[in-house]
Amino acid sequence: MIGFTVLLTFVATVAVLGALGFALSAGNKHVAGRLEKHWRPRQPVSAARAGEKQKEQLGRALGALGKLLPASPQGSSRTQRMMTRAGFRRPEAARALVGAKIALCASLLSLVYFTGLYRSSQASLLFAGLLGFFLPDLWLHRRIRARQQRIRVGLADTLDLLVICVEAGLGLDQAILRVSQELKIAHPDLSQELEWVNFEMRVGKARMDALRGLAARTGVDDIKSLVATLIQTDRFGTSVAQSLRVHGDTLRTKRRQRAEEQAAKTPVKMVPVLVFFIFPALFVVILGPAFINLSRQILPMLSK
Repeated sequence: MIGFTVLLTFVATVAVLGALGFALSAGNKHVAGRLEKHWRPRQPVSAARAGEKQKEQLGRALGALGKLLPASPQGSSRTQRMMTRAGFRRPEAARALVGAKIALCASLLSLVYFTGLYRSSQASLLFAGLLGFFLPDLWLHRRIRARQQRIRVGLADTLDLLVICVEAGLGLDQAILRVSQELKIAHPDLSQELEWVNFEMRVGKARMDALRGLAARTGVDDIKSLVATLIQTDRFGTSVAQSLRVHGDTLRTKRRQRAEEQAAKTPVKMVPVLVFFIFPALFVVILGPAFINLSRQILPMLSK
């Protein structure tokens, strides 16, 4: 009976974690995934709708579970801002994250309790609870960093396209709309953000406020500097194309400096690997036979 209970708890925990990973997984694909999507036949509409329906049902279930834990308005707004930066725009996304914390905590605590691990160490229950509570936050921060990196990489192409569109005679609003359409395949995250800016301007929001919202939603420093440049250009009436071109050159310089910084950090990051993994193996291979010969010669002399 105990074995069956442990097995059932393990299966339930794996199912919950798999469902959370499937529901909250990134919708963006890498280059290979996008190419595979183009040459393979598309997924049937019914299957795609079924998958979206399952995600919505899981999100509603986690949102209902998240309502059990009260949260302050400041904490809710912060969580919603973090979910928006991760790519989840729905209002119930913050509650779904709280529900995921509750479900994961309950699953890990049940696993520790029914397997009997708490008998050997009482701190295992505390560790399981803390792990279940903070693991979704760690996943969320990792997803935010990955999305911000994708936006940062696609910003140079965005500036080039904006310069081309503005120099061709389009206004800034039309240029943003055109660039968002052109970047749907290459940089879908940045394309979605630009489409959202265009949507806000269509419903009557001022351009400067929409651009400030773009900087707040992404949290990328390069986007913030770009928004500041566009606001200053619009305020003083200078050339938009020239400002974008200068900002693009500055952005490329910063990207090169970041690459040089990462390259300079490589030797420092290799030191722990060399000390703890490579050097011990070399010492065993090089000095091992010498120690064996010394032990064979010295030990018989000491035993006499």
